[in-house]
Amino acid sequence: MSTENTFQKSVPRIRLSNISDDDHNSEIVKSLYRACSTVGFFYLEVDPSDISPDFVSKVFEQSRAFFNLPEHMKRKVSDPVLNRGYTAMFEETLDPKHQSIGDTKEGYYIADDFSVDSEMYNPSKLRGPNVWPRNSNNDEELNSFDCILWKDVMEEYHKKMKSIAFKLVRLLALAIGLPSKHYFDDMFSNPMAFLRLLHYSNQKSDPNNGVFACGAHSDYGMVTLLATDEQPGLQILVEKNDGEETEWLDLPPPPIGTFCVNLGDMLERWTNGKFKSTVHRVLSSGESERYSIPFFYEPDFDAVVECLDVCLSEGENPKYPKTTAGAHLIDK
Repeated sequence: MSTENTFQKSVPRIRLSNISDDDHNSEIVKSLYRACSTVGFFYLEVDPSDISPDFVSKVFEQSRAFFNLPEHMKRKVSDPVLNRGYTAMFEETLDPKHQSIGDTKEGYYIADDFSVDSEMYNPSKLRGPNVWPRNSNNDEELNSFDCILWKDVMEEYHKKMKSIAFKLVRLLALAIGLPSKHYFDDMFSNPMAFLRLLHYSNQKSDPNNGVFACGAHSDYGMVTLLATDEQPGLQILVEKNDGEETEWLDLPPPPIGTFCVNLGDMLERWTNGKFKSTVHRVLSSGESERYSIPFFYEPDFDAVVECLDVCLSEGENPKYPKTTAGAHLIDK
């Protein structure tokens, strides 16, 4: 059997559903375990009552509308201190060792919105206000863009994705082998949840000359849920020949309303390497632009991250020192 066929079979489609508190033997949990302990990627199908394909399409529509604005207008909506709002094309270089230019993408960060007079406001813990496009009497181009609708759609998407991600964390608890799906609940009372709109240009990637739509990297946090349009480009780095070699394999885009999920470094750390945070990248064929929306879901800033007892074999020691979720992200 070819490596590619083996790989395709190891990336399952998992249905997000409610299962009993300790149902470690369900097919969903078993399938999730296999995916997390091998390739670290899987497709997540959700019920339309959680989020409908039509609504996800609407989010993409609004994302395109923003990125179609003139560059000077997009640059006005940025907060580099809290890492919110707009990031320009080429601004990010995720694999500097192999890139000759920055990623051929632009983005927009959105998180939970805490005003400066909120008791939750704390920039040192990554909590603060979002930045939003605002209509202005002095800017006719911006007035053609419905800022109020845009904000409403993005806030609703962020809210829905937090709920979906929390349900997924409960499934992950069972897949890890923890005694209850509620094991992580107290660590997500004030989760760090970051939504990022991404727009990739149609500049053709050229890996041999250091040009990538998105440079190779692993995600820092716990789990990422990616919505993407119909354009391919996402690749993951997998081992072959019993780990002696690696190769890049394409991960086809799922239908709208199904998410491509990958685990981050934090969960690999929590599980002592049992669950995999897989390196991935994006290449552009140069034929079209591409849009995607990763949603990064992390525990509370102060949640303790240390090797879970169920992830230690007899005689095995933790590979990583004890830390907190916030310190882990900031140290990255």
